[in-house]
Amino acid sequence: MKIATFNVNSIKARLPNFLAWLKEFAPDVALLQEIKCVDDAFPRLEIEDAGYNVATHGQKTYNGVAILSKSPIEDVVRGLPGDGSDEQARYMEATVFGKVRVAAIYLPNGNPLGTEKFSYKLAWMDRLRARIAASLPQGEIAIWGGDYNVIPTDSDVWDARAMKDDALMQPESRARFRSIQHLGLTDAFRALHPEPHRYSFWDYQAGAWQKDHGMLIDYLMLSPQAADRLMASGIDKGPRGKEKASDHTPVWCEIRD
Repeated sequence: MKIATFNVNSIKARLPNFLAWLKEFAPDVALLQEIKCVDDAFPRLEIEDAGYNVATHGQKTYNGVAILSKSPIEDVVRGLPGDGSDEQARYMEATVFGKVRVAAIYLPNGNPLGTEKFSYKLAWMDRLRARIAASLPQGEIAIWGGDYNVIPTDSDVWDARAMKDDALMQPESRARFRSIQHLGLTDAFRALHPEPHRYSFWDYQAGAWQKDHGMLIDYLMLSPQAADRLMASGIDKGPRGKEKASDHTPVWCEIRD
């Protein structure tokens, strides 16, 4: 089973590129972030015509996540539990292929520091940790994939000094990311690719893509049962080089059925 996470940065703006990627890469499951549309505006018919079932948790203009699967999508949960007042569409989980639990995650950016946005980021990460901690004892093959908006180490960014005042690199953000991983999760990409300076995001500004000035912020985090089945993983840089590309590119893994 091939699973990919992809921050598409507006599904409608990237639809031709996205459909081409679906056809070429053919993931069994795709976890999408920043679809930037309400559920009714999602291009469901085009994606269903490509062979996928669709579940969305959308929001006008901002945020939004989706799960695409070649199998039926069951037991869908929309929204991250723990704060009934949170209206941002950043989290959805579901069961695919009858036994694999997947979650699409768009973790808050948190910038600028010293504002409620950073506090919201940290509180959201605490809620995510609680959700994962409650799920793991069920012993499921589970994958929490998405844009985590955290740069875990200095080797995950082109220039750590240039990013030192960014919310993605703050000690509080990094500590929470580690605490999530230390629940017993495996980073599918880093488990097989420990080499430094591999990236999944390149800003649109200052020729970052052409200069390879990127950062690794998109992750597929595996439960122990999923990690035991991990066969391969990688970063598909092809979509980032297309015209009108998203600033992210897919991260993927394969697990044994």
